[in-house]
Amino acid sequence: MSDFTSLPDLALRSYRAGVVAASDESFEERENLIQPWEPRFSAETFGPKGQEYDGWETRRRRSPGHDWAVIRLGMPGIVRGVVIDTAWFKGNYPPYASVEACRFSGYPSAAQLNSTAEWVEIVPRTALSGDTKHEFPVSDERIFTHVRLNIHPDGGVARLRVHGEVVPDPDLLTGLTVDLAALENGARALACSDLFYSAADNMLAPGLARNQAEGWETARRRDDGNDWAIIRLAAQGIPELVEIDTTNLLYNSPGEVRVLGIDHAGEEPLPSPEDPAWFEVLSRTSVQPDTPHRIRLSATAKRATTHIRLDIYPDGGIARLRLLGTLTPTGTQAVTDRWFGGRQR
Repeated sequence: MSDFTSLPDLALRSYRAGVVAASDESFEERENLIQPWEPRFSAETFGPKGQEYDGWETRRRRSPGHDWAVIRLGMPGIVRGVVIDTAWFKGNYPPYASVEACRFSGYPSAAQLNSTAEWVEIVPRTALSGDTKHEFPVSDERIFTHVRLNIHPDGGVARLRVHGEVVPDPDLLTGLTVDLAALENGARALACSDLFYSAADNMLAPGLARNQAEGWETARRRDDGNDWAIIRLAAQGIPELVEIDTTNLLYNSPGEVRVLGIDHAGEEPLPSPEDPAWFEVLSRTSVQPDTPHRIRLSATAKRATTHIRLDIYPDGGIARLRLLGTLTPTGTQAVTDRWFGGRQR
């Protein structure tokens, strides 16, 4: 797999993305393009429209032109790569596809996107194969809010994945109490001790985890150590409350957790947890299975913070990690600069 596939999927349904319009969905619904699960298939499952597929499928085009679908990204950001997956579509996949993107403020209608959006091509028209994941790196540094998948001329696509770096709108963060550790606000899990069952970024995802797979879960440790994850916050902020949610983890939640914080500017590697630059945000605390724990932080923990380290003892799973707080002036400036990128406001 390409390196970009480790980045968040900005077009994931469970990350609040939506398919706002499509030229045709005669055989299979457009919403299937952004479902979080891997495409499924059961042979000889025929409905009134023919064999059923887990994807988007248009009718056979008998006129000039091509089919398309417009996706509102759940989280705006810089697109680093696109995956067009034709899984299970073997005799009915599109021979070619391309992808365009645009940036549009507010909540535009499909008609507005069609008539006034400035679309730019991020994946040129390229040949596709059936039943294949096609990975396309993207080098455009602009921030996008919507993408348009074009298939030439028609056919079926199982999934569209749009991997990239989240860039939040500062108007939704500045001057408010926000989740500094939220994926949708630009936070990321930079490293973790173990991702045997699932990725650490899952803890930072929007909404509630519906099952164990939608959180972060480690393998069972057979030594005297403990598992951990390093989170880069959305920007420098002052934490006020931490939430450690073990929902759905009935027999594999950690026994205890601890959260450390650090104010670390620049791209240099973070110091080891023994370095005095780290401070205690939450002391080692017992946690219960299948429980959301919301803990107000002490005055000594309310310091400028850019990264946190979550330690779990000895291992197990966390459904969601939240860190409510406010951006500092430095943090506010950082998210504003990135969103506007030097453009006139």
